[in-house]
Amino acid sequence: MTQPPHDEPTASGPEELREQVEHTRAELGETVEALAAKTDVKARVKDKATLVKEQTVVKAAAVKEQTAVKAGEVKAKAADIAHQVQDKLPDPVKDKAANAAAQAGHLWEEKAPEPVRQKAAQGTRIARDNRAVLLAAVSAGALVLWRACRRRKG
Repeated sequence: MTQPPHDEPTASGPEELREQVEHTRAELGETVEALAAKTDVKARVKDKATLVKEQTVVKAAAVKEQTAVKAGEVKAKAADIAHQVQDKLPDPVKDKAANAAAQAGHLWEEKAPEPVRQKAAQGTRIARDNRAVLLAAVSAGALVLWRACRRRKG
């Protein structure tokens, strides 16, 4: 048998010795379980994969929420800019743009081949679905054009 460590007192009787033995067995059992868990690579990999999956789901949800918030902010800002540009455009410019668009539409219907018109219709549907962004871009272009014309006259 081994000798007890020097910092632990020896048992004074058989009952105390049994208690020390039971305590040592319990500690040894816990140590063996911990070592067995460390050597079970398959279980450790499975636990790590589960943890990584949970972290990924949480991160993806956060990114999705941030993206939705940013998209809403951009959409609102584009709509605001479009309204500001529209408000600044003089009525004659708006009327000329409407007339030019109508004339271009009539010419288009007369001259464009059918496959091209179908592709254009598809583009129109996409533009309609993204109206605020398109309106902001067109309005900004019209404002730039209007300012360029004013500089040449002035």
